[in-house]
Amino acid sequence: MKKRSFFDRLTGGVRLEEDEAGSEYDRMGKMPPKDNWMEEEAEEAQLTVDVYQTPTDIIVQTMAAGVKPEDMQIEIGRDMITIKGRREENKTISEDNYFIQELYWGAFSRTILLPQEVEPEEAEAVEKHGLLIIKLPKIDKTKKANLKVKSL
Repeated sequence: MKKRSFFDRLTGGVRLEEDEAGSEYDRMGKMPPKDNWMEEEAEEAQLTVDVYQTPTDIIVQTMAAGVKPEDMQIEIGRDMITIKGRREENKTISEDNYFIQELYWGAFSRTILLPQEVEPEEAEAVEKHGLLIIKLPKIDKTKKANLKVKSL
């Protein structure tokens, strides 16, 4: 049996179809490449996210079930956020004992361009029941401060 691509494992879909002669074709009717199967495994999964705003914050949500906090890295800039991590597979179960194997295991990442600038230093990340919630405070461009001049 052929190893499924990342997308097939993530969605549970089937990429290859058997024709009457038994040769494998993709949905476009072309033979799949045979010599880059190792490169396919090295790819990172793209994390699925929800991004929305409140009057004061931009909120990023993603499912992080099965990921240890120490296996996750979040980089925040004023207009971009990158979430990287790795979900480790339970290696005690033999491949022969699986009936269905659809969960994604391995490295993942996602970079999101934010619709508005945020304050990276004031960001917060919380995980609750496998849901990672990142709160990014928006920069208040209307905020003004008075500066006092000091005499030396």
